[in-house]
Amino acid sequence: MDAARRPPAALMAEQAARASYGRLLALVSARTRDIAAAEDALAEAFAAALAQWPEQGVPANPEAWLLTVARRAAGHQSARAATASRAENVLTLLAEEREGAEPSPFGDERLALLFVCAHPAIDPDAQAPLMLQTVLGLDAARIAGAFLVSSAAMGQRLVRAKRKIRDAGIAFAVPDLAEAPQRLGGVLSAIYAAYGTAWDDTLGADTRLAGLRREALFLARLTAELLPDEAEALGLLSLILHCEARQSARRAADGAFVPLHAQDPAMWSREMVVEAEDALRCAADMAAPGRFQTEAAIQSLHAHQRMTSERFTAPLARLYDVLAGFAPTTGVMVARAVAHAENGASIAALGQLRAMTGVDTYQPWWAALARVSWLAGDADGAATAAATAAGLSTDPAIRAFLLGGGYSFAIGGAGQDTSP
Repeated sequence: MDAARRPPAALMAEQAARASYGRLLALVSARTRDIAAAEDALAEAFAAALAQWPEQGVPANPEAWLLTVARRAAGHQSARAATASRAENVLTLLAEEREGAEPSPFGDERLALLFVCAHPAIDPDAQAPLMLQTVLGLDAARIAGAFLVSSAAMGQRLVRAKRKIRDAGIAFAVPDLAEAPQRLGGVLSAIYAAYGTAWDDTLGADTRLAGLRREALFLARLTAELLPDEAEALGLLSLILHCEARQSARRAADGAFVPLHAQDPAMWSREMVVEAEDALRCAADMAAPGRFQTEAAIQSLHAHQRMTSERFTAPLARLYDVLAGFAPTTGVMVARAVAHAENGASIAALGQLRAMTGVDTYQPWWAALARVSWLAGDADGAATAAATAAGLSTDPAIRAFLLGGGYSFAIGGAGQDTSP
């Protein structure tokens, strides 16, 4: 059933879920000290809303109603909590929190919860996935795709993290602002992964992912404002701004995919590009280089290459070498190989791509292989790789681009503007 035909009460429940989930989870988890239990309690609350609101009407304060019901559900999960969380007490606590609590020093409940999930006792490999699931609402399959692991492996990683929080009694409390720099790395990784997941929806058909892009940008801005002396926070903001500035230029009027080298810079957001460049300059002035600053510098150079019609292949290759030192991930190594092929080292780049393992279902690897194979003079190999890349894409415009030979003329390869 589309949005226009859904009952108003159901739409209100969905809107409350999108707008309040992170805050509600933080408040319920503060009591339960168990993320999984808090998630279960919220699920019961939203189910109750869908069942009761159509008959009884939408309450004046949907968030307060959901919090009350979630706390009751959480209380029923534990005998100790049940005796301490009678309905009257829950309502009293709710009123105290809403009227007497000081504003979060993080400026936003979602951002505060991201820093909660970056607790040093939680496995660093689980921190960003935990944030994506509990704060930003992504399912295990999407999170797995962002980190190039199977859904089953990611599900197990998340279950272990939540079990450790529960069993070790890790305090589910908002840290002091002074602790934020030590937890910043995991938070930035989660925001970046959230934006990258939403960026994959080049058609813009998934309204939830469009909202996730905007939320990631909001959180990146807020983090940079919160920690103005952290160069990497500014670097991530610059990176997302550069990518987001091009959003409206990625599609032609007929819906066809437009690679970066063919985009009209006049369609880019000038305000975002200026803001991105300002953030990157401020970060560079701090002389504390890192992954996100390097990625932002790459995007900045791509933009200048398009606006000036100059080729900056050698500087781009060097920047990708630097990036590989900071983050030798599969995605980075694939992009690095393409950058070196564009700079004339196509045979060596082809060898680097073919030496990679575990990439059989990784669409950007096949798109990169198509481009690098074509640059190396292997037209048949390029066409075969492009066909495989097209088969792994869910976007009809990307498939048409690859099958139409887009890899043979796109500066930077077909994958250059399909991921941030």
